Amino acid sequence: MKIERKLFRMKVNAIALTAFSTLSGFMIAPAAAQTGPGYDDPNNWPQYHRSFNAWRFSPLNQINKSNVKKLKVAWIHQPGNITHGLQSTPIVIDGVMYTISADNNVWAIDAATGKTIWHYVAKLDPLSKEVFYAAASRGVTVGRGKVFIGTLDGRFVALDQKSGKEIWSTQLSNLKDEYGALFSAPPQLAGNILFGGTTGGDQPIIGKVFAVNADTGERVWTFEIPKDDPKSWPGKSRKAAGGSAWMPGTYDPRTDTIYIGTSNASPDYYRDERMGDNLYTASLLAIDPKTGKLKWHRQEIPNDAWDFDSAYEALLVPHKGKDVLVHLNKSGFVFVMDKDNGKLENVWQYAENQNWTSGIDPKTGAISNPNYPEVGKQKLFCPNLLGARSWNHGAYNPKTALWYSSGMEVCNTVTAAKQEEVGAISGLSLGLSEITLLNPKGKKADGYLAAFEPITGEVKWKKRFDLPPLSSVLTTGGGLVFSGDMRGNIYAFDANDGKELWKFAAGSGVRGGPVSYAVNGKQYIAVPTGLGSHAPGFLAGAFPEIKNLPGGAALIGFTLE
Repeated sequence: MKIERKLFRMKVNAIALTAFSTLSGFMIAPAAAQTGPGYDDPNNWPQYHRSFNAWRFSPLNQINKSNVKKLKVAWIHQPGNITHGLQSTPIVIDGVMYTISADNNVWAIDAATGKTIWHYVAKLDPLSKEVFYAAASRGVTVGRGKVFIGTLDGRFVALDQKSGKEIWSTQLSNLKDEYGALFSAPPQLAGNILFGGTTGGDQPIIGKVFAVNADTGERVWTFEIPKDDPKSWPGKSRKAAGGSAWMPGTYDPRTDTIYIGTSNASPDYYRDERMGDNLYTASLLAIDPKTGKLKWHRQEIPNDAWDFDSAYEALLVPHKGKDVLVHLNKSGFVFVMDKDNGKLENVWQYAENQNWTSGIDPKTGAISNPNYPEVGKQKLFCPNLLGARSWNHGAYNPKTALWYSSGMEVCNTVTAAKQEEVGAISGLSLGLSEITLLNPKGKKADGYLAAFEPITGEVKWKKRFDLPPLSSVLTTGGGLVFSGDMRGNIYAFDANDGKELWKFAAGSGVRGGPVSYAVNGKQYIAVPTGLGSHAPGFLAGAFPEIKNLPGGAALIGFTLE
């Protein structure tokens, strides 16, 4: 065993030395003069969004518009478990890729060959098989010599980066008492603080953000998202408020601030017993990582009654000499705000079809003429419960100053109803008697990938898909945009005009996050494939073809011939 560990250390060190030695020689010509967030550490993909500003931009340009048609498969990694496909965004550091597959199987892979270096199998509480979000695993975090995961039975776990051996494990949520509240997304690092929130926006729980010491696993603070205020949560409504923070937050080291979005209030569509503003649900929070104290908040949808989470990525983009936050809400609106205090710079409409409001004031955020669900009355709402976009992330390219993000134009009917007591831990607190996904009025439901000017919402180009794409997006210094569709096609588009430049049939749909990195002077594109998560199941109501699409789980590495 000692010999194996020694050989592994030698291999990793050799890979790291080779990657470091080629850094200066690897050609990234136009980006070479650029520095700072988004351009740093070009050969690696060290964080969930690659950089803390959530750009999902790789400055590498060896693969570019002129040669992307020569892109070929370099390797394929099969984890062997395909439940819900691959939903992760791989992390790549010094030639080693770290990723996760269903049921918290963690992998270290040679990023040049796809060969497994080590494999960790989480020992999960049997209750994790009974929860609504069973199997979902969206990524890992790497830092401080460790690989961190949030587990399907409510723990943060730290593994040794070199060996995959478990270092510590801390139980944070209680599946039995909190309706299966678990970690489907990876916790993130803020210095020596590891933080993240659980699932549960659609369950009768009190959503929380947890923080532990990244080196010891010791609990540091817990932030309860539903504000302890009877005006905000009248009666007993706070005890079943939902409001979880189920997607990864980001940490800005320049201001020592965590940005993390929260989900809808619960019951989703029945608001009669929670007639307050329901802080801090459907909000973007700015939190001090050392204390867990709230710096500021922006509640995007007060008294949310449409299942319009604010849980998506907080994108930081330059505007008038400073960075501003660009934040998509499931409601079909994008909120542009000051990163230091949440003050609005603009609000623009993302969805083509929306009818739940006549508009949102771009200066105050006030919602005009909200159209609420009603008990016993069927009403049509656009966007649908999955949002104008699902949780799959967009990407910002600083060279084009465009944000590439997908969307779906699908509506649903809803008939609100008083929420009865939720029994099983897999039960949902939706507050309805009926929900049906269907076409917008007079149109056929579909989806798209679009290039937006992120501050104003101006659309530069838009590619239509008959089935809404659920892949995250990657953009590169080579002027490319990579994404995939539900049928398993992976695409490279021209970042300037959206022209299709390359296409590959992977065999099963794309749900995770494509990444780019370099090993030994060679650029790679890696794409997790395998259709999964609950979104395709819900969308099958409007797109019956989805029921017949094949599952899978293959992480595919591409490079030039």
